[in-house]
Amino acid sequence: MQVKVIKTRPLVPPQDDLLSVLKHSFLKYKPKEKSVVIVTSKVVSIWRGDCIKIDKKTDKDSLIKKEADFYLKSTHPKYNVMLTMKDNILIPTAGIDESNSNGYYVMWPKNPFADAKEIYNFTKKEFKLKNFGVIISDSHTTPLRTGIVGFGLAYYGFNPLRDYRGKKDIFGRKLKMSQTNIVDSLASAAVYEMGEGAEQTPIAVIEDAGDIKFETKTYKKDPLLISINEDIYSPFLKNVKWNKGK
Repeated sequence: MQVKVIKTRPLVPPQDDLLSVLKHSFLKYKPKEKSVVIVTSKVVSIWRGDCIKIDKKTDKDSLIKKEADFYLKSTHPKYNVMLTMKDNILIPTAGIDESNSNGYYVMWPKNPFADAKEIYNFTKKEFKLKNFGVIISDSHTTPLRTGIVGFGLAYYGFNPLRDYRGKKDIFGRKLKMSQTNIVDSLASAAVYEMGEGAEQTPIAVIEDAGDIKFETKTYKKDPLLISINEDIYSPFLKNVKWNKGK
């Protein structure tokens, strides 16, 4: 598997043209068939104009509560961070970001799956591709671990799971639950290469990932999402006293 990042011009809040940046970038490095294009959620939000000026009129905590589906008030003795749940994802501050934002709060994309599909259709038309995928990525922390890792906020053009259920392991034991989350696995690899600072590489292309079923299926329910009741962490999640977002 190869991960190739593409350096671009800065996309400037509150709004900028992502599709022209993609077109220019892919003229320098055209994605191949059966590759996966990764685009960071921040530049998708800037493309859609999902940015709010940082000033005295805007209270960040109120903004987080408005954007979050559920939130916890910050009680950490060291970090003034509000823990939230948005779109069935645990994420600090409802995904609102201030880094590389030029004085704006950058929201999460409002319709990331529709955005992924539009990027897919644009890339397919411009570069005559037949089988490929698109992931909109972001990064987050995981409990009890230092550092951030990438994950996929949305995707289009391929089946998000590699299913091992019913297959046997190396000792002949039949697997009952194992499925590989392709979206988050590829997003994590891409985010590692794209970086978090001033690299200016918000686009990556992954080639030769292998064993990906490319398809343009629209799911009624995202196969990656699990309800709190079904999740193995439900004893923890259901006992947290969440506040409902606005």
